[in-house]
Amino acid sequence: MAIRCSEQIKDPRSYFTGRLGNIEFVVCRDDNRKVHAFHNVCRHHASILAYGTGKKSCFVYPYHIYLTLMEVVLDQEHAAQWTYRGEGAMNLVLAYSGSSPAYIGKVLRIQKVPRNESNPDKSLTALGLHERLVWKETEDIVSSPTRELAGHMFLEHVISPLLGSKYVDVGKRVKVSREFLELVEKNVLSQRPAWRVDASKVDTHCDSVLILSDHSIFPTGIQEGEPCLCVEIKPKCGFLPISEFIGEENRIKQSVSRYKMHQALKLHGKEISSFSEYDPLDLFSGVMNRIQKSIKDLFSSPQNNFRVFLDGSLIFGTLGGIADSTNSVIQEAFEDALKDVIVGDQGRRTDSFIQLIAETIYTSGVMERLIKLQKLDNLDIEGAIHAYYNIISEPCKVCRELGEEKVRDKYTTLHSISLDESLKIVKNFLIGTTAKDCSLMMSFKLKKEGDTESIYDSVYLKSTSQTFDYKACFIDLDLKPFENMQEYYEKDKKIVSCYTQMVKSEQEVEKN
Repeated sequence: MAIRCSEQIKDPRSYFTGRLGNIEFVVCRDDNRKVHAFHNVCRHHASILAYGTGKKSCFVYPYHIYLTLMEVVLDQEHAAQWTYRGEGAMNLVLAYSGSSPAYIGKVLRIQKVPRNESNPDKSLTALGLHERLVWKETEDIVSSPTRELAGHMFLEHVISPLLGSKYVDVGKRVKVSREFLELVEKNVLSQRPAWRVDASKVDTHCDSVLILSDHSIFPTGIQEGEPCLCVEIKPKCGFLPISEFIGEENRIKQSVSRYKMHQALKLHGKEISSFSEYDPLDLFSGVMNRIQKSIKDLFSSPQNNFRVFLDGSLIFGTLGGIADSTNSVIQEAFEDALKDVIVGDQGRRTDSFIQLIAETIYTSGVMERLIKLQKLDNLDIEGAIHAYYNIISEPCKVCRELGEEKVRDKYTTLHSISLDESLKIVKNFLIGTTAKDCSLMMSFKLKKEGDTESIYDSVYLKSTSQTFDYKACFIDLDLKPFENMQEYYEKDKKIVSCYTQMVKSEQEVEKN
């Protein structure tokens, strides 16, 4: 869309501000006379118009119109250059396979919607009233006109400061055409798992997508032809809850990890064919032999929690699906794929790979960073759900289900706290839930001899006498919807109930 700048903007650094509701905007020209529009400008800039020094005929644009000021970066002719990399519940991930320097080493995250969902509401306000209250301290989230932009602001202003900018790739949003999204969906359809296709589709009503660095490769490795090994781990919740609000009938949660219990529900629903021995408590333990055991268990039963890439191509696990247990054929193929990166005799390289991952997790401290965020959920959903009902000002359905005696003993205090306290509880729960559902990507390349100026951290693999540069980044740090609180509570009940029933059944079999 072509935009003509006001002739009254003479100075290339001139800027003009305005307001739409509670949102402030500024439009300016840079030194190249290019027009820019920004939202949430500082009070200093806003004062220019307030004091009457701005020109009345200046252009003022809300943030969603800012996207129209950009060129259409990705159109239908670009669709063939983006290939399927994988997907989660909310996003499709595409990797760039073209030759443009601007996109080499980049991936796109494209929003999905349920296949049976009608056209999404693209109103100015992306978040509901109560959700805006939860995030009221972060104006960039509250004022975002679409949910995907709110999620981007959440990543930039909430998650990145907490985890550390070194470990979070905020990325940037680029404008796309509807034709690009439609063609991309068609191109990758055959590569997507059937159950993912049945459940979701590309949201072709989005006007922008998120572009990020491809963390399965090193930028320098692309140019220098160095092999790059990358592991993607979905750690899940790494601690046992100690909340006083956990019901007596649910005390099992304080001795068995959420992941282990969830396996029972997944097996019951035929989402998996066998239990995984992986336990997040091992991965987060800070104890070397337990960390190593957790990586071995993930390798033996990767499901959708463990993938390995070589030079950006998947060599272990599945893209967007559930991988079966690792058999001898898969293991031999993986062993062979490692030969250009890890030295050693046939049959030894996989063990060295597992040691490399465990050593990096042990020395880097990345799990300590993540578990701090996870533990912001200090009341468990059994406590946070009551704060949720305080916020929406509705009678608590949970208290009604539990009965008067249990409510009087345990939950009355939660319903007498202030609104701000309730908002803090739910906010921390949602941040913790994001941290429990993210992935960690760690990429490795051999460190060159004599290289003392590398910008990357390094790890020494004792079994092969090799030193690797590595980088670590957390991905899939999505903003969790406030309105899903009741759904989180119901799912928690299902998980505990299914696991408890399984244990009882096993005990009865042993007795007989």
